[in-house]
Amino acid sequence: MLGVVGSLSLDLVDGGPPRPGGAVFYAAEALRLLGIPARIVAKSAPADRVDLGVDVEWLPAEATTAFAFSYEGDHRTMSVLEVGDPWRAEEVAGLGGVEWVHAGGLLRSDFPFETIEALAHGRHLSLDGQALVRPGRTGPLRLDGNVDPRILAAAQILTLSEEEADVLGDVPVPEVVVTLGSRGSILYAGEEELRIEIEPVREADPTGAGDAFAIGYLAARHAGEPPPAAASSASQLVSELLSRR
Repeated sequence: MLGVVGSLSLDLVDGGPPRPGGAVFYAAEALRLLGIPARIVAKSAPADRVDLGVDVEWLPAEATTAFAFSYEGDHRTMSVLEVGDPWRAEEVAGLGGVEWVHAGGLLRSDFPFETIEALAHGRHLSLDGQALVRPGRTGPLRLDGNVDPRILAAAQILTLSEEEADVLGDVPVPEVVVTLGSRGSILYAGEEELRIEIEPVREADPTGAGDAFAIGYLAARHAGEPPPAAASSASQLVSELLSRR
């Protein structure tokens, strides 16, 4: 079974009112479209919980991570308004039956190594680059590469934006996908480097596209697709999701 673990966020897009977001929110959107059962464990302040349209195990938090951001084409400018609670190892201990799991972090403070170690034990672990390069502090978001190398060593799959890839450089992860927004993605798997094209969707809000891609890729790999086919499947999923907005 697939698993997704992550915190809900509150997103203020282009000066609009707060709306739910984060990897767990967009993972649920992708899984609804795929029609695939999964174990989803989410965390937020109780007042901020929303119906994700799938079964979710909610854990309480003192605070919900909040962002403000705006877009200019594929370029996104962000600020961190609130830092949510970190995940503890004991909170992810009950994932029996989950063989492939995505840790959808929002900030580096979300998943300390001890929690990543518990998630990775006996499983294929997928990570999102934003949880590696985004410091867990409020203010304008400035990425840095101060990553615990033990976290990278625990992962089998890493999904990065182009900006995150520039910060991290080469990483010792077997499968790395760099998403390029409307320009598709690049897959690095073993000695293979493959460019994956995507059908652009005009005038669609791209928020969460990277999160949906990560889930689509993980689901395809869980189903037995090789990395190139999984990246193509994930790109098609993102195009379909964006076309529905």
